[in-house]
Amino acid sequence: MQTSLRHPSSRLVLVALGCAYFIMASLALVSSRFEGGLAFIWGANALLMADLLTSRPAHWPRALIACGLASTLATALLGMGPLAAVPMACANLLEALIVALICRRFAPGWKFTGSMRPLFIFILALCGPANVIAGIGAAWIASTLTPVSFGASWLQWYTGHVLGGLTCTPILMLLIQGELRRWFQHTPRRGQLEALGLLLLFALATVHVFYFARYPMLFALLLPMVAIVFRLGNPGAAASVMILAIIGGVATMTGHGPLHMIPGTMGERMQFFQLFLAFSFLMSMPIAAELTSRRRLFQMLQESEARYRAIAENSGDVVLNISVDGIIEYASPAAAEQIGCAPELLVGQDAANLVDPEDRAHVIATLNRALAQPGDVQTVEFRPFVSTQGPEWCEMVTRAVVDERGLPTGVVSTIRDMSRHKARQRALQQVAALDSLTGADTRRAFLEKLDEEMLRVRRGARACLLLIDIDHFKAVNDCYGHGAGDRVLAAFVERLRPGLRGVDSIGRLGGEEFAILLSGTDVERASMICERLREMVTTHPVQIDSGEIISVTFSAGLVGLGGQSDGQAVLEAADKALYSAKHSGRNCLRLAA
Repeated sequence: MQTSLRHPSSRLVLVALGCAYFIMASLALVSSRFEGGLAFIWGANALLMADLLTSRPAHWPRALIACGLASTLATALLGMGPLAAVPMACANLLEALIVALICRRFAPGWKFTGSMRPLFIFILALCGPANVIAGIGAAWIASTLTPVSFGASWLQWYTGHVLGGLTCTPILMLLIQGELRRWFQHTPRRGQLEALGLLLLFALATVHVFYFARYPMLFALLLPMVAIVFRLGNPGAAASVMILAIIGGVATMTGHGPLHMIPGTMGERMQFFQLFLAFSFLMSMPIAAELTSRRRLFQMLQESEARYRAIAENSGDVVLNISVDGIIEYASPAAAEQIGCAPELLVGQDAANLVDPEDRAHVIATLNRALAQPGDVQTVEFRPFVSTQGPEWCEMVTRAVVDERGLPTGVVSTIRDMSRHKARQRALQQVAALDSLTGADTRRAFLEKLDEEMLRVRRGARACLLLIDIDHFKAVNDCYGHGAGDRVLAAFVERLRPGLRGVDSIGRLGGEEFAILLSGTDVERASMICERLREMVTTHPVQIDSGEIISVTFSAGLVGLGGQSDGQAVLEAADKALYSAKHSGRNCLRLAA
């Protein structure tokens, strides 16, 4: 998780930083220069690293100058003297700068809480290039000015700075970033008292282990530390390490505690104590990070659940939670209005039971597709299996719900009434399927009906196609105008309709060419119908707007549906018969060969 970086501009802040660095450096030099060379304990650089990692790069030069002056002064007064002051300050600043640059490059805008990646990068930077490089320079200075060898000096620097940085930097960052302050602000009094009690018990346990225990029992402190981390998180980890550092450090330096049983110098014992301290803290940090992440995830889940409930319970759409087996686990209140069933009665039912049997397989396939493709949204339209008062058509939008492994655990579906949309869609389709001038089917709509009729013929039904062309229609347009021609076309269809049955269809294929599909009729019966239609058109001439009367006749070609391969073949056969009728004097019917 990212956090905003500080941009301190006050000189007082820089002075405070320099003074704090000087105090920490002075304490380390006074208390841990056991062999007269480098200090075995060094936590001052942890303060500088914590400041750099939590501030903007624009602040870094001033912070480096402040801590560089403090390091120079401490080394000159209490360390190896004025000759080593400036070089040692440069080594200290180099260590902190390398760590800050690496962490900023690979984990920008970061903090230790809630993620292991920043802590891992910090450890690699501190234990790797920062102290390997800076330690070489510091060891050369120390081996030149003191009796301690280069190898021993480098080891003292490396262990003291690495262990001090590992232990103190995360704690100081928590303080600088305000984690402890926020914990106090957001923790109720009861929680604070519980924390105080746990830390007091841990302090008593630490005193017992370091001052009264007859056997080395450092391991006994790990369990209560882990328990504190579980209850208090990162602030608990920081506080317990501080308690352990103060009590254990004082005890070790005064000759008490289990580390006194280890043969060796005081410096070696203090290094071992720092190693134990760093190990304890680094053991607790992953636990604290995981707990913080889980708490944040739990909070996000609670917020998401609240939003989901608010939307589901106040939406006009039905919201369903469906298991991988197709069983309804949750139904929103809208189910009572949309489906006509109380939500509590739907829970435990098979979701497929809500769907009309004819659409059920399609809906089940959509649910299975959503489970097979968790990242995709699936949509399906279906007719519900409800009473006549319910919706005629519904739309279901479905998406899978996955677990932490990315495996689906069910689906969330929203169902909305699509009846009005379907009605508008059908109305538009009907309008698009009708010729705007005559009211007959359009060519596309008629050909679709022809294909459907041919399927029925293949199953044993009978049908015929009548192809019609108005005689001398071009002369009507030339003599009376296109307006009169349109009037003739519309009236022509009006005169044909009374002679057709409800199962028959008439379509305008283009211009003055029409087609009639006669269902359930053989060629003989269709010929009689054609003759009747020809008589109806002939005996009812068309009166145009000018008042003039126009007589209309037509030529026709008739073909029975049966052996043709497709609709196009039927039309070609009928067209040949129509061509024969036109060349036979028009106003007649001819049968296809």
